[in-house]
Amino acid sequence: MKMLTNRLFFAAASAALLLASCGPQAAPDIAAAPGACDGVAAQPLRDVCILAADDMEGRMVGSEGGARARAYVLSRFEDMGLPPVQGGYEQAFDVARPLDLRERNSLSMDLTGFNLIGLIEGEDPSITMVVTAHYDHIGMDEEGGIFNGADDNASGVGGLLAIAEHFLDNRPRHNVVIAALDAEEGGLDGARHFVANRPEGIGEIAFNLNLDMLGYSDDGRLFAVGSYHTPELVGLIEAAAAQSPITLLAGYDRPTENRRDDWTLLSDHAAFHLQGIPFLYLGVEDHPYYHTVNDTFDIIMPDFYLGAVETAIDVAVRADAMLPELAAIRQARAQSAP
Repeated sequence: MKMLTNRLFFAAASAALLLASCGPQAAPDIAAAPGACDGVAAQPLRDVCILAADDMEGRMVGSEGGARARAYVLSRFEDMGLPPVQGGYEQAFDVARPLDLRERNSLSMDLTGFNLIGLIEGEDPSITMVVTAHYDHIGMDEEGGIFNGADDNASGVGGLLAIAEHFLDNRPRHNVVIAALDAEEGGLDGARHFVANRPEGIGEIAFNLNLDMLGYSDDGRLFAVGSYHTPELVGLIEAAAAQSPITLLAGYDRPTENRRDDWTLLSDHAAFHLQGIPFLYLGVEDHPYYHTVNDTFDIIMPDFYLGAVETAIDVAVRADAMLPELAAIRQARAQSAP
C-alpha cells in the first residue's frame, strides 16, 4: 500500500527477490496449515491470521510463500462457491523486478504474478463493480526476517472475501468482480495488467472499490479516498459513515505538495483511476508497523477491523445501488477524453 521510495522497502524487497530466485516457485496447490489460527472464530480475522502466518514468508510475488497465499485465496473462492471469470480464476502476467531496487539500472529478473478473479453475476450484468485487494507483500530480509504484512494487506483480502460472501448470499443489482491482485508492492503490476486485459464477459467496469490496510488505527479512523475526483460519491461516504461502527472519513485525495497526503496513485485503484473509472479506496493512515517485520497478526485490532470490514461491505452495497450513475460518469469521461 501507498508505495513510495524508502530504504526499508528496497532492502526487504531486493532480498526477497533474491530468495525467490534461488529455487522454483512452489506448486499453487500448497496451502498454509492454519496452526495457531485454529482458535480464531471470525472469518475475516481468520483469513488475516492465515495469510500473515510465517509459512507464507511475506507473500512476495513469484515466491513459494506467494504461491501458498495464492492457494489459500483460491481455496476460499472455491469453498464459498465464487464462480470464476471466463478463462478461470487465475490471470497470469509477467513481472520484471530489478535485483537491486535501489539502482534504477540494476539487472532485473523476470517473475510471474497471478491475479485471482471471480465473478458474481448481478440482475443487470451489463455494468460491473470491481472490488480489489492485493494479496502480495514484500517477502523476507537478508537475515530471514519475515515481513508478514498482516495489515498490508492480509486485512484487505479478508475484507474482499467478506464482500464476496455477502454478495453470494445477497445477489447484487449489477455484476461484482472479486479480484485478489498480485504484485502491488513495487509497481501495481497486477492492477495494471487487469485493467489492460479485462476478462471477457464481465460487463463494462463502472467503479472500483479497493481495500488496502483495514486492520490497525490507534485513533479508530478509516479513510474513504476518491470523492475529490468523483464528487457524486460524497453522499455515499456520508451515508456509510452514519451507519459505520467506526469513524469513516473522506480525505487524502486532493493534490498536495506532500505526496504522502494524496493517496490517489498509491495503491491498485490508481490503475482504474488513470482509465477514468470512478473509485473509492478504503484504508488507514500509515502506522509504526507499516512495512516492518512487526506487521504481524497480533497488531490487528479485532473490533476496529471487523468494523472496517462491515463498513466495506456497506460501501460496496451502496456503490452497487448507484452503479448506473457511476457508469454514466465513466462514459462521459471517455467521451471527453482527447
